[in-house]
Amino acid sequence: MARMLAVAVALAACAPIPRYERPEAPVPDRFDAATPGGRVAAQIGWRGAFRDPQLVALIERALRSNRDLRVAALQVEEARAQYRIVRADLYPQVAAAGSITLRGTPDDVTGTYQVGGSVAWELDLFGRLRSLKAAALEDYLAVEETRRAAYLTLVAEVATQYLRTRAFAEQRALAEQTLAAVTDALATTQRLFDAGQRSELDVATARSQVAGARAEVARLVRLHQQAANALAELVGEPLRGDLPAAAAFDADVVIADLSPGIPSQVLLRRPDVLAAEHALRSANANIGAARAAFFPSLNLTAFGGLASTALTGLFGGAGLLWTFTPTLTQPLFTGGRNRAALDVAKVRKRIEVARYERVVQTAFREVADALVARAALDAQLAAQTEASAAQQHRFELSTTRYQNGIESYLVVLDAQRELYAAQAQLIQVRLERLTNLVDLYRALGGGWFP
Repeated sequence: MARMLAVAVALAACAPIPRYERPEAPVPDRFDAATPGGRVAAQIGWRGAFRDPQLVALIERALRSNRDLRVAALQVEEARAQYRIVRADLYPQVAAAGSITLRGTPDDVTGTYQVGGSVAWELDLFGRLRSLKAAALEDYLAVEETRRAAYLTLVAEVATQYLRTRAFAEQRALAEQTLAAVTDALATTQRLFDAGQRSELDVATARSQVAGARAEVARLVRLHQQAANALAELVGEPLRGDLPAAAAFDADVVIADLSPGIPSQVLLRRPDVLAAEHALRSANANIGAARAAFFPSLNLTAFGGLASTALTGLFGGAGLLWTFTPTLTQPLFTGGRNRAALDVAKVRKRIEVARYERVVQTAFREVADALVARAALDAQLAAQTEASAAQQHRFELSTTRYQNGIESYLVVLDAQRELYAAQAQLIQVRLERLTNLVDLYRALGGGWFP
């Protein structure tokens, strides 16, 4: 028996899991739109990334109340428990047992009573159980990284939806200001018409402008409320009035000096990439379990206890009973089952390699797109700010010329429309720029810690 155990220990050192090698990333060596300098996103918590006090408060509440994130956390607990189940197979299983056996004829019945404990243990000679344990551990780590990805995604989604809500609020306020201005213009035009200084066409045009402004206000009220409802759903609780004051919408509420670094350093920090790699490692470990099925398995079963033909004599000490049964099983013919199981494990590994490479490619594209947009949106914001200022000056000039009887009201109407469009577009560009910074923070694998 001692020799058998020594051989088992020696064989246990032979692990059938193939050596893992990380696939080469199928992406370029650098980001074309990258600029040197800046802070590493993976080293910045979301509190350091977002500077708006109201947004910070909303993210805190979302991390506490969002149901999707709660499900992700529970899935981690489930995966951890599943790993413990698989790990338990490496240890002996001990149980207490008792039995009564009755036998005989209708006229003569005898019984045998047994009580004791049993031990069952599969010696992991060729690493089958250790391979399954390694696969379960990688599955657990993949779920943990998936939770981190859900965490980061939720932070980014709350920030993005918050910015959208703020943008609709800004556009709504702009539309209400425009409505007030055109309403005043209508009153002025009506007075001038009553004095015989303006035509009926000017009055009709002004009324049309007021009606159009009312319709625009109603549209933005709807969009703003729907955006707020979507934000409340992400947060997981109603948007109460005890939130801190928000920062100005045109302020830098999201950090802009993020460094993309080089792809191999950036992408491997992303939780979705890490989750894909853990899934690949799990598939690699399952190949080891499939290989081990071709080799013998050794199961040790032992029982010790008391036995007696009379219940009263069961604990008298004379009925001591023990058994020890080592069982060595070598598969000889399985109809190709083991070979097919190994083929399945190898194919699943190739599938996980392809999935890993696809995740890396997607991550690279997201970072590259965000970098390109960052440079373009900075230039677009500067140009749109200048265009809005020019339209404001044009409107003021046309209004003065109209009041002095030099221009027709149609000129003022056109200037008013162009000014509103330019100001609304400026708000939209500011939103796109801030949203792009949020996207870049997420794409670069923004820090897991708060």
